[in-house]
Order: sequence, then structure tokens, then C-alpha cells
Amino acid sequence: MQQQIARTDLLAAAVEGLSEAPVVALLGARQVGKTTLAMQVAGAWQGPFRVFDLEVASVREALSAAPERLLRECEGLVVLDEVQRMPRLFEILRPICDAPGRKAVFLLLGSASWGLIKGISETLAGRILFVDVGGFSLAEAGAQNQGRLWMRGGFPRAYLAPSESAWARWMQSFARTFLERDVPGLGSKVSSEALGRFWRMLAHYHGQVWNASELARSMDASTTAVNHYRDLLAGTFMIRVLPPWFENLGKRIVKSPKVLLRDSGILHFLLGLKNPRDLSLHPRYGASWEGFALEQTLLAHGERNAYFYATQRGAELDLLLLRLGQRWGFEFKCGDAPRTTKSMHIVMQDLGLAHLWVVYPGDLRYPLAENITALPLKNIREIGAEGFTDSNA
Repeated sequence: MQQQIARTDLLAAAVEGLSEAPVVALLGARQVGKTTLAMQVAGAWQGPFRVFDLEVASVREALSAAPERLLRECEGLVVLDEVQRMPRLFEILRPICDAPGRKAVFLLLGSASWGLIKGISETLAGRILFVDVGGFSLAEAGAQNQGRLWMRGGFPRAYLAPSESAWARWMQSFARTFLERDVPGLGSKVSSEALGRFWRMLAHYHGQVWNASELARSMDASTTAVNHYRDLLAGTFMIRVLPPWFENLGKRIVKSPKVLLRDSGILHFLLGLKNPRDLSLHPRYGASWEGFALEQTLLAHGERNAYFYATQRGAELDLLLLRLGQRWGFEFKCGDAPRTTKSMHIVMQDLGLAHLWVVYPGDLRYPLAENITALPLKNIREIGAEGFTDSNA
């Protein structure tokens, strides 16, 4: 197994962003590879660069003493790692970015969404571009490693661990550090024990429609508390809250979001699974494939305008993407030979889908019905602007 995996698309996006805006932010979970990517950007940078790691106390102290003077004097590329540790830097960067004699561009690395850090959401509006950094994609890991990526997840050190036991130890350390250091570092007063319990419980609800009351009863907590826990995990890129799509269709539509753990490796760790055999025998096997394939689809086609669709009568679509002025539908099935269902035909009519892809783990791409195609996950990046006939969809 190779010990380094090239992330050429992310590198190109970051470099291109720095040519277009004074600030580019790499956003993603802790340990997902943002620092490595930033060092690759710095290595490709034609000119001086400087790195400030805000995890280091002495660096935070230096920036706290005279941040505007220090940053204004910088030239070339300036990397600010774990920038959420010092939210006041956003206000300081604003006038620096607007200064006519500005000598630097800034690459910010963040492990928390901007919405989770109070008071900064609008500070750099119009001055910043965002690059979402997820775990390894199937395109990066290679289609031949699909099973490994599904089982271990996309965190680089987890995926590249030399053994299953090493993977489990890394996951254990990551979870503990996240709960005991990373979340409190955001200023959260939530108990690490309570959040950890909620996180593990959510693994068993992975892929289900959000029901705060049910989870609150299970935890003997208030709905306000479990909603806060959910928002905290979403804001640190641990879970995805997928919104429902609804419009005036004259039908009873599910209007609560669906919640999924973003990383399949974390899901499997929290479920107590140690290897692919454990996964294949687990009741959440199908839900695990749905979450993994959904994340790979979003890595390939972007996270914007992504929804799920469900009616109270049982018609459901795992993922709806609005792309190229069309509605693309995705169902994720872990069987070897997926087939059409009544629900698929209802959803095609309800939503007016341009095409529906049934994404599965196999190798053969074949038509299931008009504008419905069985698609191997390894081919997920190939769909796009081409016509959606059975021969080329």
C-alpha cells in the first residue's frame, strides 16, 4: 500500500483560488489532510511563504500581541493553520485584504465550519473562497481499493494504517482527542461523555430521518440538548445533515433532515466493527453503503444543492442533486444486481428527474429502465454533461 496519495484536484483548486482571491480557506475535519495539502501548496508557491500553526501556544501568543502589524508585514503566501483557535484574526484580515499595497495572500485552514465560530460569518464576505477538504475519494485511493476505503474511511492515517489493529488504535485516539481537546477548544461547554454517547448513538441511527424527541428520550436529555449536539458534530464535519427536498406536489412530504456520519471508518469504529466480515453481517450494512456512496458522490460532484426526498407513503430518493439546470437522482444499493422498484418510478415522476442512477459496488454499468441506470460507484465521476440515454448514462 502506498504511503502517500496525490490529491491533485484539491491542490489545483487551492492554487487557483489564491490567484483569484486574497483569502482561500481549506475546510474539513481534523486529521483529514489539510496541513499536508497546505504544505504542498506552499511547495508549489513561486515566492516567499510563512506558516503560523495556531495549535502552538507560542505562535498564538505572538499573534495575540501584535496581529495586525505581524500579518500586514508578511509577503507572499501566509498559511494560518487551525484558524478557528483565534476568531479575532478574521476581523484583522479584512482591512489587510482591502489595503491597496497588500503584499500577501492568505491560506486559512479550519476544522470547524464558519457558522460554528461566532461573529465571523460575514467578516470576509467577497474576499474569501472556500475549498472543502474531505477524506480520500475513490478516485484518489483507486477503484481497486474500494473495499478498504469503505471499511477504513477516508482519513489518511486511518486508511493507510498498516493493519486492522493499527486502524482501530488510530480511531480510538482520534475519537478521544476530538471529544476531550478539539471540541472544548472551540469554546464548547458540552460534556465530552455526553457528546461521545450521542455520537455512538447516532451511529446506530445513521441514514435515518432526524427525530430529536426519540434521541432525547434515549439519552434522557432535552430536545434542545440533542439538537445542540447534532449541530456541534455537523459544524466539526463529523456528520452530514442532509436537508429534505419539498415543493408543492400535493403530497405529504417528509420535512425533517436525514443525518449521516460523513466518514465510513468512524461509523464502523463507533459500531464496534473491526473488519469487512463484521460489516457484512451487521444490520447497518446497507446504511453504511448508502453513507459511503453518498459521500463519494458529493466528493465527485460537489456538496451544493444536495437533498434527499421522501413521502409519508414510502416513496424515497437517497440523494437529489440540482446540476446543469437538471435534477439528478441517486439510489445507493449494496446488492450485486440492483433492480428498479416502484418507489423509483414514483420518484422519477414526482421530481421530473433527468436521470436516476442506482449506485452499487459492482463492475457493470447497464440500463434498468428508461432514464434509470445501474452504475458502479467507481464510475461516479463519469456522469455529467453528457446525454442521459441508457447507452451513455
